[in-house]
Amino acid sequence: MEPNKRIIEINGVKLEVDLTTARRIDEFKVGDNVKVLRKSYSDNYDVLAGVIVEFVNFKERPTMVIAVFKQEYSGSTLEFINFNSETQGIEICLCLEHELKLEKTKVTDQMQREIDKKQHEVEDLINRRDYFEKHFSKYFKSEV
Repeated sequence: MEPNKRIIEINGVKLEVDLTTARRIDEFKVGDNVKVLRKSYSDNYDVLAGVIVEFVNFKERPTMVIAVFKQEYSGSTLEFINFNSETQGIEICLCLEHELKLEKTKVTDQMQREIDKKQHEVEDLINRRDYFEKHFSKYFKSEV
């Protein structure tokens, strides 16, 4: 092998790189919006909107921590993915700004619906408690 060439492995893919002309194609930094392709069941994949929240410089496995929004019928959840050389079933790429705006509106609307639902549940519990205290309090007074 020539002195300026090196074989490197990135997430299971071996590449021969000429170090005199090698350049980085994707640059990521904390706060970047990314799309995450994650294997779910069988041969199905989910595309999730994510944000890089941290780079952890471990000696053996430097890791990128990515916060992703998972949208389901029942609501939205925030999950964290640790992405490193051992990660399987996940790919990432940069997300364009207009793509994230569409996701943001969708997620915030869904979260607001969840907030409204929970607020109605709280109001209902308060009303039931108040009714109970008003109409059943005489049954719990101790006789003197």
